[in-house]
Amino acid sequence: MEREKFILFLWGWVLLGLSIFIVLFFVTAPYGRYSRKDWGPSIPNRVGWVIMELPSLLVFVLAFMLGPAGIQPVTWIFFALYVAHYTNRSVLYPMRTHTAGKQMPLVVALMAVCFNLVNGFINGYYFSSFPRVYTWDWLVDARFIAGIILWAAGVLLNWWSDQILLDLRRGGRKGYFIPRGGVFRWVSCPNFLGEILEWTGFAVMTWSPAALAFALWTFFNLVPRALDHHKWYRSTFPDYPRERKAIIPCLL
Repeated sequence: MEREKFILFLWGWVLLGLSIFIVLFFVTAPYGRYSRKDWGPSIPNRVGWVIMELPSLLVFVLAFMLGPAGIQPVTWIFFALYVAHYTNRSVLYPMRTHTAGKQMPLVVALMAVCFNLVNGFINGYYFSSFPRVYTWDWLVDARFIAGIILWAAGVLLNWWSDQILLDLRRGGRKGYFIPRGGVFRWVSCPNFLGEILEWTGFAVMTWSPAALAFALWTFFNLVPRALDHHKWYRSTFPDYPRERKAIIPCLL
């Protein structure tokens, strides 16, 4: 694929994400606490999570390894960060969840597969086909330093918040509870905020149009989801903290 066509594809992908962003303000994706039976056949939630997330890891690795331009040494850092995230999300995290008996519509998992296939491909293919020249000096560039700090902050926030949520069901507890502690003090979905920060940091440190497209898609997917969660918490728990925002402290 020529670089011009690749960039054009990225623009189209971002515009599609923007369209879905708008739709998600009116349609709540039917999985997790919003799972419904009128979306066709269902599969176990844990299996669905692996099906959704694993394609991004696999296609990224293949596209990265097999791209026509070869691999620059510095891009192995980007490779390691991407693979670490998706190894956790597709293998480790599902094994830690307490979702026995929960189901998700198969169609939702398949839609997520499409999303992850594209994002995995564009990022892996970019680094081995059309990248800027990443010399070792890139590691002291302000963009790399700022980006990796933001990435690390996002990862820590995401993992910390996920652990708080997982601990709510420790000991076999069932149902939903008000999460407390950490950044839950200020927002309902700090795990989503962490993931947005993580991929924004990745886009900055790589200064890559493909990573930027992925960061935008992450924002497009998670902000409406956070607003849905926030609304659900407030309607479900009369004592839910009124000062909390949905995803951005003091703002949204």
